[in-house]
Amino acid sequence: MQVSQPVGRDAATKKYDILSALMAHGLAQDKHRQRLVMRLLSLITTRYNWARNELSMGQKEIARLWCVDERTVKREMAKLRAMDWLLVKRAAVRGRVSLYGLDLERILLDTRPQWENIGPDFIERMEMTHRAEPGSGGNVVPFKPVAAPVGEGLWAAAQRQLHTEDSATYGAWFQSLVEAERDGGTVQLAAPSRFHATYVSTHLQARLLTALRRADASVSDVRVVG
Repeated sequence: MQVSQPVGRDAATKKYDILSALMAHGLAQDKHRQRLVMRLLSLITTRYNWARNELSMGQKEIARLWCVDERTVKREMAKLRAMDWLLVKRAAVRGRVSLYGLDLERILLDTRPQWENIGPDFIERMEMTHRAEPGSGGNVVPFKPVAAPVGEGLWAAAQRQLHTEDSATYGAWFQSLVEAERDGGTVQLAAPSRFHATYVSTHLQARLLTALRRADASVSDVRVVG
């Protein structure tokens, strides 16, 4: 899934689609996730710069918007960073607040299971917009979806996450990876070829690391070798 910033002629539609995906996701979750998503939506609609992918707002201002104290702001922002929805582009320094960005690809991957709650027209539009694989130059490669993976252990759990997000990409690039070894927080996976390893490392590394971290929070790095 390749996601560009919603700018240009269709920017308004893309923005509403992203907001709709977030709302559908939040409404399908428990009250704690619902509140977290609603708070993120408030930041997006009041302070987010779509064209530059920038969110700059101090903790005091966020606390006032959310009607909470600053400790709650710190805790909720940490949750959004841990989910990889919110990225730190520039850390706060004296006299200057933190600058954040949104990982729109990660947000769309995480909200994808709830797209059907919006309707088939939404799914079709989103898949038409984002179906091209990263680095493919916009060409659609018709990989067939594969069955959900089974098994136990770290890599098996990460594979299930990747399959849920996008079964076609899982079948094309992740299914054939094999867990080779683990050294502390670093997981090494073996690919069937050097090209395969290079492609995953170049275009899908972030998605791979997120799945592993969600299966085991102690994972800090992943390496794919041919």
